[in-house]
Amino acid sequence: MNTSNVDSLIFDMDGTLWDAISSYCEIWRICFANHGVDFPFSDDEIKAYMGTPIDGIFDDLMLRLGINLDRSAFLSEISRVEDAEMLRLGGKLYPGVVDGISRLSQHYKLFMVSNCSRYGLRNFMAFSGTTPYFTDSLTYGERSVPKSENIRELISRHALKCPIYLGDTQGDCDETHRAGIDFAYASWGFGSCSGFDMKFDSFPEFTRYFLKLKE
Repeated sequence: MNTSNVDSLIFDMDGTLWDAISSYCEIWRICFANHGVDFPFSDDEIKAYMGTPIDGIFDDLMLRLGINLDRSAFLSEISRVEDAEMLRLGGKLYPGVVDGISRLSQHYKLFMVSNCSRYGLRNFMAFSGTTPYFTDSLTYGERSVPKSENIRELISRHALKCPIYLGDTQGDCDETHRAGIDFAYASWGFGSCSGFDMKFDSFPEFTRYFLKLKE
């Protein structure tokens, strides 16, 4: 692949920029408790769902628990609680993320695309102090479409010529390729991956590589 013409970087959030699994588990625990149901799943069990749209997570958890809660109402509740609590709970930012994003924004247009709730990316940016560095973002919660379609929407909306997506799962890789662009694999994240176009073992390594292209 030719990276000399890269004009923009698009980031996944969970497993790529931060680890917020314990916060998500707390939010699910709150919502299940509101319905008189214990939430028996560990952080590692929920980590396996990262990258899956929230309605898919809900459907699988219902099967595993053998219960039947109102899908639409519960998902709306999860979104409300997450939007209210994530600015407080936040997540653990991976080393070098804030500094790297700041430096990269001086040379590239930066974007985020995630399968999170409507305000998930805005909450991340506010919590991490990175809001000024991003040009735009899209979530599954906003449009209820696959990640590939949100990537294509940003490409069209901002006339991007050569974007690269950084993510940490096979699903990220597959959706990125469906969108017709190259995928950079964040090996420090939650998932494994094959078929990636580039691989990085830390965010500082990713930052150094793309800054060097602008020297």
